[in-house]
Amino acid sequence: MSGTLRHEIRFTLNGAEVVADVNGSEVLTDVLRGALAQAGTREGCGKGECGACTVLVDGLTENACLTRALEVEGREVTTIEGLAGPDGELAPVQKAFVEKGGIQCGFCTPGMILSAHALLRRTDTPEEAEIREALAGNLCRCTGYVQIVRSVQRAAEIQRGERGTDG
Repeated sequence: MSGTLRHEIRFTLNGAEVVADVNGSEVLTDVLRGALAQAGTREGCGKGECGACTVLVDGLTENACLTRALEVEGREVTTIEGLAGPDGELAPVQKAFVEKGGIQCGFCTPGMILSAHALLRRTDTPEEAEIREALAGNLCRCTGYVQIVRSVQRAAEIQRGERGTDG
């Protein structure tokens, strides 16, 4: 019977309290994509190496594929769906990724954006090296990361209230 024991957990998901019935060994990715219908959280490698499953837990990046669902009891979880405003308006970092072409096939994009968002909560003037370090746990197979780094730089400009730049 071990492994089949169910637990009810409560946590805040994208600003709203939710209750989920989870198996003790279930990872957060499965709960988010399953019962909670947060399809933006991707399952890539399942080993915490690709970053496609990146979410924010209490404002910090975590690989949802390595996080047991039970660990988020009473905590705040933000997925890509939670960044947009209540009216559906994209967050500055999301707008920047669209504007600067940081979205390629889109598979890695939610994790990249959440990692960038976490960085931009710490600083609105990140150096390129800081951006690359913040994104180091996120792999993209489509690009050389140039557009992604430019997207984060543009998001920082937007956050600072600066107008668009060429390039």
